Amino acid sequence: MWNGTMMDSETTCPCECGLPYAEHCQKIHVAGAGLGVSAEQLMRARYSAYVLHLRPFLLESWHPDTRPVALEFDQNIEWIGLEIIDTVAGGALDTSGVVEFRARFTRSGEPLELHERSSFAQVDGRWLYIDGE
Repeated sequence: MWNGTMMDSETTCPCECGLPYAEHCQKIHVAGAGLGVSAEQLMRARYSAYVLHLRPFLLESWHPDTRPVALEFDQNIEWIGLEIIDTVAGGALDTSGVVEFRARFTRSGEPLELHERSSFAQVDGRWLYIDGE
């Protein structure tokens, strides 16, 4: 379970890709939102950013037309896991993509799940989150 704790270079990435955080989402977090990744990779990096409370990355990776002014984290949430269900487009040659996922978490000990189809757009070589349904 994750709730904003720091990670070392050997810790498995919260996005459940099976790689160490340092070899996966951390590279995206350091390089800058959406650079040289796919829509699915950005979705995974955004999930990990929520887990680690990386507010600047989340705001930077949000499309300016839908980006909130502020972003607060619920301190009662513990993230349990991410499952990618489907990805439509969202590759290097695409301008848009959709990633369907389930994110499992607890809020004050109650198990919950977020099931969303997230829309992404590639703008100037960067993938950006638009919104979810």
